[in-house]
Amino acid sequence: MAAVICGSLAFDTIMTFEGRFADQILPDQLHILNVSFLVPALRRDFGGCAGNIAYSLNALGGTALPMATVGSDGADYVARFKDLGIGTEFVRELADTYTAQCFITTDLANNQITAFHPGAMQQAHLNTISARSDIRIGIISPDGRDAMLQHAEQFKHAGIPFVFDPGQGLPMFNGDELAQFIEQADWVTVNDYEGKMLSERTGWNEADISRRVRGLVVTLGSEGCDVWVEGEKTHVPAVKPEAVVDPTGCGDAWRGALLFGLEQEWDLARCAALGNRIGALKVAQRGPQNYQIDLKAIGL
Repeated sequence: MAAVICGSLAFDTIMTFEGRFADQILPDQLHILNVSFLVPALRRDFGGCAGNIAYSLNALGGTALPMATVGSDGADYVARFKDLGIGTEFVRELADTYTAQCFITTDLANNQITAFHPGAMQQAHLNTISARSDIRIGIISPDGRDAMLQHAEQFKHAGIPFVFDPGQGLPMFNGDELAQFIEQADWVTVNDYEGKMLSERTGWNEADISRRVRGLVVTLGSEGCDVWVEGEKTHVPAVKPEAVVDPTGCGDAWRGALLFGLEQEWDLARCAALGNRIGALKVAQRGPQNYQIDLKAIGL
């Protein structure tokens, strides 16, 4: 059975600043901020939330169907996914724009400054979801604003259970819109910062949100994650990585594992535990789609 993964396909230009941002920024001068960071290391990776989640799910043995848009420069991305065995039937190629581009600078403390050009992602609403016998689950990850709103409604109308994962797209929506997403969704995932913003805008705390869905997960980075079901919280500890090399795409790797577990009808805490393990594998490798998963080593 397949998972429809709504979100972006993007090219990530990843740079490393061999210092700490905090040492270069004067807090009392933020109103005239003008800084430059020397980045000796630079590389370009395949990325975007839908792409990264699809890569993780596929590596675990799941069937990933990313629903996204790419621009005139996206042919290599589509070809790569075909080579990996990831379905591209829901990937729309647009000739008059660029594929989304993400420019990420990471410092030695793993803090990140990101600039994002949405490009073709702004037309993601052109893709539509309908019921199909082989589609078991879906996810709404950061995407164009209209696409996120419409795809949530389409998942609900098609009777396809889905995860609402607003990520960095959360600030685009007001409290009423976020409440509507939650009421339509089956699961919600956010990091701790996004969770606080979600609660502030909806007026619902974690326990309240968890009672409106089948489960809420709040990821806590190196501290693991909190799983909320019917108002009750369970902490799922982190897995210590072999090395901390690059955090880019860790959350997406985690979400691919979440989808895999949900497809297998695991309980939410078990899904989150697998997510923590896959996130630890990813953080030890550079780039969001360059890690490998030994299925036997993780008991699959």
